[in-house]
Amino acid sequence: MPEADIDHIYDYAPGYIADILKSVRTIAMVGASADKTKFSYGVLRVLHETGYDMIPVNPNPNVAEIRGIPVYHSLAEIDRPVDMVEVFRPKEELFGIAEQAVAIGAKVLWGQIGVYDDAAAKLATDAGLKVVMNRCPKIELFRPFWKPRLDLQI
Repeated sequence: MPEADIDHIYDYAPGYIADILKSVRTIAMVGASADKTKFSYGVLRVLHETGYDMIPVNPNPNVAEIRGIPVYHSLAEIDRPVDMVEVFRPKEELFGIAEQAVAIGAKVLWGQIGVYDDAAAKLATDAGLKVVMNRCPKIELFRPFWKPRLDLQI
């Protein structure tokens, strides 16, 4: 399916997402939190433990590291190539983050569950990035192994 025909809120072929997760190595997580009760912390932990090179991005000057990983305060500060920008920020911020992802040469823009914006998707795809929105890479990583058991009694 051509990239322009993808519905960035719901409709992704499993192979599209699987190819992204197989091809990326370095993930900048915008909105990473040092608070262990936050969903972004858990996703960062799982992706890091799975082998991805995680780059937490948090604008708070008091947050220097998360899980022992140095924190950057903006995408522009990152001093190495980034394959994927994962966004844990309100969807209203996604367009600006998409602009920054394009500027740093990222290959993928990924909006977490609830994070989507058609204008951001167009901007990113027009710049050659692959786009996933309203999905969680932690969930998608394990989706192929999860098989529903519809035969179980309730």
